[in-house]
Amino acid sequence: MDIPVFDSRSELYKTPYGAVPCGTRIDLTLRPLKAEGFTACTLVIYQEFAGRRLELPLSPAGEWEDRSLFTVSYTAPEEPELIWYSFRFTRSDGQQISLDKNEASWQQTVYDNSLSTPDWFGRGVTYQIFPDRFCRSRVPDPTGMIGDRRVHENWEELMDYRPDEKGIIHNCDFFGGNLAGITGKLDYLQSLGVSTLYLCPIFESASNHRYDTGDYDKVDPMLGTEEDFRTLCQEAKKRRIRVMLDGVFNHTGNNSRYFNALGQYPSLGAAQSWESPYINWYTFQEWPTKYDSWWGIHTLPAVNENDPNYIDFIVEGQCSVIRRWLRAGAEAWRLDVADELPDEFIARIRRVMMEEKPESFLLGEVWEDGSNKISYDKRRRYLLGRETHGLMNYPFRVGAMAYLQGGDAACFREAMESIRENYPPSAFYSAMNMLGTHDNPRILTMLGKPPETAPEDRDQRAHYRLTQAERDRGRALLMAGAVLLYAFPGSPTIFYGDEAGMEGYEDPFNRGTFPWGREDRTLQDWFVRLGALRNARPSLQAGSLRWLHAQGRGLAFLRELEGERTAALINAGDEPLSLEIPWETEAVDALSGETFEPVEGRLYLQMPPLSARLLV
Repeated sequence: MDIPVFDSRSELYKTPYGAVPCGTRIDLTLRPLKAEGFTACTLVIYQEFAGRRLELPLSPAGEWEDRSLFTVSYTAPEEPELIWYSFRFTRSDGQQISLDKNEASWQQTVYDNSLSTPDWFGRGVTYQIFPDRFCRSRVPDPTGMIGDRRVHENWEELMDYRPDEKGIIHNCDFFGGNLAGITGKLDYLQSLGVSTLYLCPIFESASNHRYDTGDYDKVDPMLGTEEDFRTLCQEAKKRRIRVMLDGVFNHTGNNSRYFNALGQYPSLGAAQSWESPYINWYTFQEWPTKYDSWWGIHTLPAVNENDPNYIDFIVEGQCSVIRRWLRAGAEAWRLDVADELPDEFIARIRRVMMEEKPESFLLGEVWEDGSNKISYDKRRRYLLGRETHGLMNYPFRVGAMAYLQGGDAACFREAMESIRENYPPSAFYSAMNMLGTHDNPRILTMLGKPPETAPEDRDQRAHYRLTQAERDRGRALLMAGAVLLYAFPGSPTIFYGDEAGMEGYEDPFNRGTFPWGREDRTLQDWFVRLGALRNARPSLQAGSLRWLHAQGRGLAFLRELEGERTAALINAGDEPLSLEIPWETEAVDALSGETFEPVEGRLYLQMPPLSARLLV
């Protein structure tokens, strides 16, 4: 066995494991070969936020077989910090050799654990709804609403997707999904085991996606009223479902009461007058037509989150947007494009949420490892204990998709171990894990027809539907991927309709209407079973994670809590797979009912192609 000189994930070399609270003692042990002739070793530390560099000598600690031992202990800073560390060995002749992690330093996250993280989010199942497309209680009349809206009478027809003569896609066609429609389907969501309902933006906006907010104080009239929202929250709470709102605070719409470039609001907007109370929310290069905007999109003028008036309006005022909608029944906020929001702005939101509803949850949209993310040349502090409680776990999605589409299970394990090591435990267990979202093609389409075979023409992609063979393969892989999703630490998240077999390529084709009455019952029943198991088994909600197998197309891991054990086994390959895992008693596949008897403390299993088991 190849014994490493240092392994940050093994207690033989480092304790405690992973991220640590402020002020924690950290013990390190190195095991170089005696033949190397090292006489001294130095720990080199760089504290990034403090801008401080330290060097600490390691002490010789005897020998172990053919290895020399060096040890050192140091105390993590009293303030949250991101530490990078490496080692420098010295021989008797003065020669120095550096030891680092693949030519980079190891990471040590130091976080403030004085503020608790509510555990309800990570334990439960989340369901994401794009409100215009989930369910409608009536066909709406857009008369008098802001924007140039068109309503589809036919719930099942294709959305508008072609640009106008200027190449602009306006997203102004609506299907009329509304809050009352969602309320009417709460029993369905409850049957899926859903405990968190994540709604894409619901505030008045000119577009069907509503990420161009027009009025933060008003539910979009096509969705209903504030009373409808309160009713939704009340009825959801009866079913132990909490509502999460999408907070789009980096930008507004240009057609908003604050900017009001189109003059559709009675208020004096920043694009209309320098006397506007909102003028300092925005940064103009040439008033009123040239201004900072999100990714240069002129319909999304960026706001200045450091403006005191804006901070008061969104966060800190007694009737702020954050407070107002928590009081109306929301119990969580998801921060859209958290990378674009200043650290202090996010920290203010968390503080206010704790004041208003101590058990409320703050989630950030971050697409990478959030513990070391650099945004606009600045290292971010999302997970150091004073900002978000958790993040959207896009690394999980990227790793899971790569594995399901033909990649090595070992790569998925490595990606997740990096996240587990870097994140505070509360953030790792409070991540939003997903396979599909409103920003990605439908998972069934991606698994049934690999991206490299997708039609190149946009019109073809708009109308493409999987062949029966493609759909069968996609369904089998999605069912296997769903076992991975529901068994892994963090909240398993369904993008509305994925459980019903919805298809579609990129936006807007991934945002079709829910196929009520035309669901894929096989998939739907599978998700119902998984939701019930997630809610019934504490080991799946909060259990430890141990890898049993991660090689090639086979993946197996164990969740364990207070003696309860649940093992997820997946074969994402096209050939049968033999798996051997440690197990002492009879095992039952909770999904199929099959039973398996161990032999001398081992289970020997044959996994069919494109299959998964959940052993209990």
